[in-house]
Amino acid sequence: MRLASVITMGRVSVDLYPEQVDVPLTDVRSFSKSLGGSPTNVAVGAARLGTRSAVITKVGDDPFGDYIRTALEGFGVDRTFVSTDPDLRTPLAFCEIRPPDHFPILFYREPKAPDMNLRAADLPLEEIRGAELFWTTGTGLSDEPSRGATLAALAARRGQGGGSITVHDLDYRPALWSSPEEARRLALEAIRHATVVVGNIEEVEMAVGTSDARRAAEALIDRGAELAIVKRGGDGVLARTADDELIDVPAVEVDVINGLGAGDAFGGALCHALLSGWDAERAVRFANAAGAIVSSRRLCADDMPTLAEVEGLLAVSR
Repeated sequence: MRLASVITMGRVSVDLYPEQVDVPLTDVRSFSKSLGGSPTNVAVGAARLGTRSAVITKVGDDPFGDYIRTALEGFGVDRTFVSTDPDLRTPLAFCEIRPPDHFPILFYREPKAPDMNLRAADLPLEEIRGAELFWTTGTGLSDEPSRGATLAALAARRGQGGGSITVHDLDYRPALWSSPEEARRLALEAIRHATVVVGNIEEVEMAVGTSDARRAAEALIDRGAELAIVKRGGDGVLARTADDELIDVPAVEVDVINGLGAGDAFGGALCHALLSGWDAERAVRFANAAGAIVSSRRLCADDMPTLAEVEGLLAVSR
């Protein structure tokens, strides 16, 4: 019996959200604690929509690691594949919320985050092969041994067929890489294994050398993706399929409170939509609406939308 329909792999953290909004981090007096890390939040978003999900990651042997396991259980995400690093501490991420478009993050991931110590030996390869949808991120490729583990997981997915979906989220954070050239080389390697590639304008430019959404989507398809999705912020989402269908979805207008979780909500909703067998346009519109909902809220994992909320927003926006 499969543990999950969706398995994500990679970054996890404890996110600290300021309780004082629209002030610089230096002036924040108190924070609220939440689960964080992009692929972890994607698993939460999918679970909130009713899709069985699990995450492969690693935490420290500390109270924050215990908190992450408890939070995952509360969100309905299988924590079977959350292992423990005996030496490294669970990372923290301090967020700054200054709407409408200033949301910097201060990462505490030094000397190394436990999730970057994932090794090929830690991987449940049978479950990875058997998952209906497997999700990886570019951050997991930024350093060893996580890089080798991520590539081993992607290689295990090759030739699965039968409607199996492998999503690679470009998730490019320059501070975690030694050079843009190295990031591009590894991104292109991951894209070769993926059926779906997701990224924003800056991320696709890193991967294929152009910030033009249409040309970037076409380049991702040329490199083997069956569906390429380019997120354009306030300009909406553009996607292209391998059979040359071009999908241009406008942004859903909401009052932005915190844009940090929009991409993760998009990812969780995309997982749900693809596994529901929806066509590409319906899937992208659904994911776009889910991202908009979370951007209108303060938190990320805790504020992932339900199916009724996404469908309700879509009905209104039409």
